[in-house]
This record gives sequence, structure tokens and C-alpha cells, in this order.
Amino acid sequence: MSMTERFHMIHQMLESRSYVTFGELQERLEVSRSTLKRDLAYMRDRLHAPIVYDRELGGYCFDKSVSAGGRYVLPGLWFSAEEIHALLTMQHLLSNLHTDGLLGPHIEPLLARLITILGGASHEIEEIRNRIKLYNLGARGFNLDHFESVASAVLQRKRLIIEYHARSNDEVTVREISPQRLVHYRGNWYVDAWCHMRDDIRNFSVDAIRCVEILKKKAKEISERTLNRVLGAGYGIFGGRHVKWATLIFTPERARWVAAEHWHPQQSGRFRSDGRYELRIPYSDDRELIMDILRHGSEVEVIAPASLREKITRTVSEMAEKYLANFQK
Repeated sequence: MSMTERFHMIHQMLESRSYVTFGELQERLEVSRSTLKRDLAYMRDRLHAPIVYDRELGGYCFDKSVSAGGRYVLPGLWFSAEEIHALLTMQHLLSNLHTDGLLGPHIEPLLARLITILGGASHEIEEIRNRIKLYNLGARGFNLDHFESVASAVLQRKRLIIEYHARSNDEVTVREISPQRLVHYRGNWYVDAWCHMRDDIRNFSVDAIRCVEILKKKAKEISERTLNRVLGAGYGIFGGRHVKWATLIFTPERARWVAAEHWHPQQSGRFRSDGRYELRIPYSDDRELIMDILRHGSEVEVIAPASLREKITRTVSEMAEKYLANFQK
């Protein structure tokens, strides 16, 4: 019988009876006196089980003065040391998903409990933090209160009134939206929603929301299929109904990386006979696509469509002109 199985057995015996003697516990668990003492001490000290010894009864029982809402709840699922390490690692990654530690405050009690179960050694989580690094470059900071309000409205299916700052034109508008889902994309959070002002589907950057109010009105429901058709058909976070297809050719050197990359769910790719890699991806808005193409420099060639190729050429030319102008200064 494993240690966790013994914990469950002890819990069941104490829960079902007014008291249990040491001998009864030892006989049921089939362990030595020292092992049983260690189990009882572990449950009291690390799991915070309210186990007390009643001298009048001559046995062990749960302290009835401890409220049901106390710290001790025997988990329905027990974890091995490897599983706890995995959970601690996951917590570290999630808490560092955003510089504000988005989920940190909410799962800190769970983290403390996991560390306790692991053995009470605080160096375990510190070791994970030292050995696993997550650099989330380019992520924008945002108001945690706004995120929680938006997330609550998404889950409660309520409408929102938001004051939104559109960086594209530097305008601030007040909008009523029906939030559909939250999306974490490239280090930043977005809410896909039905905009009642535009009478259409839009996505809003959470960090650009300046203030938010949850309304009592029910959110307008948009099907997942419709959301994906509008927002997921094209490349990147910018959606649109008018989809074009881009054909890109990468050099043999760059192909070894790009062939393993996931650009879009509907992408298709193949190696050419000369070792180059051909990638076809759908897009509606070319802003992000152009940025990703440019980061590959001369190792990528835009084959189609002609409008995208011309825009890339124009963008590169404008960048070169600005560079020369700054260099000459």
C-alpha cells in the first residue's frame, strides 16, 4: 500500500468513526509503529489535517472545532513527485506568461499547497525559476482589472461598455460589445467580440481598453464557426472575410526552419527539387504577414499575389531610404 493510499485509508476511518485507536489504524494499514507515526505527523503538519489524540477516548479523531472551511481538504487526486514538479513548472510558465503575473495571484494558494506536499522545501520552486526561463519580448502591459472584467463578461455571457483607444488612428471611442472569447496571441491578449456600434465582428486589444463596465444585458451570441470564418480565415490576429493566398519561397538554408513552423491552420508547404521550400498561406490583412516576411530578409521571395510582392518591394525601398537619410544626418 502506497503512502497516499494510507492517507486515504486513515482519512476514511477517522471520517466514518468517532475515534480510532492506534492499534486499529496499524492493523488496518499493516505498517510498523514508526511508519504510522510518520503518516499521522505528515497529515497534520503538511496537509493540515485536524487530527488529535483524545485521551479520554483513547484514540485519534478529527478536531470538531476546526471549521469545514479550514485549510484541510483531502484532495480527490494525489500527485507523484514528478507530477508536482510538472505542475510547479506549469505554474511558473503561466505566471510568467505576462509580466504582471496574470494568473499568479489566483493560483498562489495552490502553489503553496503543492510545495508543502512536495516536501516543504522552498528551493523546489526557486530551482524551477532558476532553471526555466521565459522571455516574452514584445508583450504589452495592461491593466489587470480590465482583463478580469473582460474575462468575467466572456464567461458570464454579459455585454460590456468599453472606452477603446485605437492605435491605428489614435482615436478613442466608447463602444458596447458582446465579448465572445479571449485570445492570447504573441504575448498579448485580445477579445473577439460583436461590436454593436459597427454591427459586425471585431477584435479588441485588452491593453487598449481604458475603462470597462459590465452590463446586465445578455451578450449577443456568435457561433464559433462564424468567428473562425471572419477572424481565423486569414493570417495573424487581423481578420477579414476577403481572403487571399500568399505563396512564399524560402532558400534551402532557411527552409530547414520554416518547414517546421506553423504559420496558419490552413497552410500548405512542400520542398522543391532544388531544396527550397514553398509555403502557401491565406491572409486577409497583410500587416502582420509583411512583418513576418521581412524578418527573413533576402532568404524569402514572394511569388504571389503580385499586390503583396509589390507592397513588400515598396516597404523595403522605403525602409532603405529612411536608413540612408538617417545615416547621412
